[in-house]
Amino acid sequence: MVSEVRKPVLVERELTEEGPRRGSGAKGKKRTVTMNLAESPISWLHARGHLDERQYHAGERLLADYERAQLSPSVTMRWEPVRIRSTGEQDLTASERQLAAKQRFDAAMMEAGSGLKDVLWRVVCGGEGLPTAEKALQWPARSGKLVLKIALDRVADFYRIH
Repeated sequence: MVSEVRKPVLVERELTEEGPRRGSGAKGKKRTVTMNLAESPISWLHARGHLDERQYHAGERLLADYERAQLSPSVTMRWEPVRIRSTGEQDLTASERQLAAKQRFDAAMMEAGSGLKDVLWRVVCGGEGLPTAEKALQWPARSGKLVLKIALDRVADFYRIH
């Protein structure tokens, strides 16, 4: 499955010793860096050789099911027109496609396992970077990458990605 290509959203951020800063008047050494705000954490890891193709595609497939199932919080009502007849995925209605995606997502997360799905959800679906996820889970630094790779391997097995 080919994932949709995200357009880069590049912004200049001022960096201080504490990290990126939006406002001016930072104390300490100053420099700027260009950041791609549209790049997901798994895209970043894959681009730098930390995830192989199989793990990357498993993460993208899991994210696609998460988004199709509309599991993220919504802040407004949907203004999409109601379709009476579907010509898409085997003539499923939008609600049926949403339920099918939710079932696939839940099954993939179960396949990842209880100890691994926390970091998997945070990085793939929540869009958190590994350091942020490790800190939130109170894990040692640089331990999340190994756990994420194991979880993505299990998800790849679930989706039958070779």
